[in-house]
Amino acid sequence: MDELIRNLAVYALPVLFAITMHDAAQAFMARRLGDNTAHAAGRTTLNPLAHIDPLGTIVIPAVMYLMTSFVFGYAKPLPLNYGQMRHPKRDMAWVALSGPGANFLMALLWLLLAIGLQYFSVDESFPNLVARAGVQTNLWLMAFNLLPIPSMDGGRIVFSLLPHKAAFQYARLEPYGFIILLALILLKVVGIWLYAIESVARQILGLLVSPLIMLLS
Repeated sequence: MDELIRNLAVYALPVLFAITMHDAAQAFMARRLGDNTAHAAGRTTLNPLAHIDPLGTIVIPAVMYLMTSFVFGYAKPLPLNYGQMRHPKRDMAWVALSGPGANFLMALLWLLLAIGLQYFSVDESFPNLVARAGVQTNLWLMAFNLLPIPSMDGGRIVFSLLPHKAAFQYARLEPYGFIILLALILLKVVGIWLYAIESVARQILGLLVSPLIMLLS
């Protein structure tokens, strides 16, 4: 029981900040591209309280960890009005990319913290576990949101890249997005996708921090 409580505590901050940064980045990008809706709703802030959904940010991540050891969560729906953006179809992709991009940046910062803890010989397990959980959680959230399913960030990127006629045909799948997601989970396609994207992301992270590691060694 003590180990379970410790593990939940380890993932609490990484999950909270991963979700917060994801939504705040998309709200900020939307504002830069002409849509002030999310900013007017107070969603460009880094205050987690503005983004927390009690069910998606707290209950679901805890239950999923207890049942599967996999942590996933979501924030309150982000209010966006693509019609207010200067180039709605193109700008949709930039908004969608900004969330996973923020998670990749967060993973990099958590990795730098892990390297710093090791360099300064911080042997206490808790901060080291939190740093590793921060990397893992952000890469999972990034990869999951990049799934090319309508209504998810990956789906919006696909919509933006497709020719107009194909894009709007693709968008008609959005009401079935959750069913498609469930089917892909049952077929274990999602697991393969997460592993592939995470592996590539970890390699890129390794390249980014390699000069620092060489400097410190």
